[in-house]
Amino acid sequence: MKVNKDNTGYIFLFTFLLIGVVAVILSSLATSLAPQIAKNNEVKKQMDLLQSIGIESTRSNAKDLFEKYISSNPSYVINSKGEIIEGAVAFDIDIRTQHRDKSITEDAKKYPLFIATVDGQTLYIVPMVGKGLWGPIWGYVSLKDDKRTIYGVSYDHLGETPGLGAEIKQKFFTDRYLAETVADEELNFTPIKIVKDGSGAQPQKVDGITGGTITSKGVEEMVNRTMAIYLNYLKTI
Repeated sequence: MKVNKDNTGYIFLFTFLLIGVVAVILSSLATSLAPQIAKNNEVKKQMDLLQSIGIESTRSNAKDLFEKYISSNPSYVINSKGEIIEGAVAFDIDIRTQHRDKSITEDAKKYPLFIATVDGQTLYIVPMVGKGLWGPIWGYVSLKDDKRTIYGVSYDHLGETPGLGAEIKQKFFTDRYLAETVADEELNFTPIKIVKDGSGAQPQKVDGITGGTITSKGVEEMVNRTMAIYLNYLKTI
């Protein structure tokens, strides 16, 4: 019996079978590539953490540098009140997934804290996540051993506009945060404001990105909200 390939039923059946085959192939690829994807994400996270303390790394040396400067020190996980959560592993906390999950209340969120040693100085690395114009933004801010002065910054984004909001990850912007303080001498939280009037050289101010106001304000909200939480713990040590 000759099959009528112009028949609507045949077209739907062929399309359905083709979609099924493609789905199986993609599922198999996702399963087989999952370990490599996880490994790549782990290395990228190590590189971002290292960047926040001024250590440049590559995918080939990130693990060794991470062990030298960061994982050789203790790390902690705290709750929103600044209390240590016993048994939690800082590196395993995915703050971006946690931030997206609206079923997780603020009181239930976990906040990892990494400690690094660079040239004999103890640094405290604070991970953070927020919202830009088109999607999530995230980063790491390291504090000097006084627990209030910014030592280094690393920001990134998912889909901000090139040449505008995407510039938050560029050195010219992250360097504007260096030496700013997030607390007074008693470690009481003091916010940093992103401005567009050119007054960023003043204390507690950072010049925003031209044309990237919404993303810049997203960074401001992210940094201030996160630092206020971590200072609850930092002022106790």
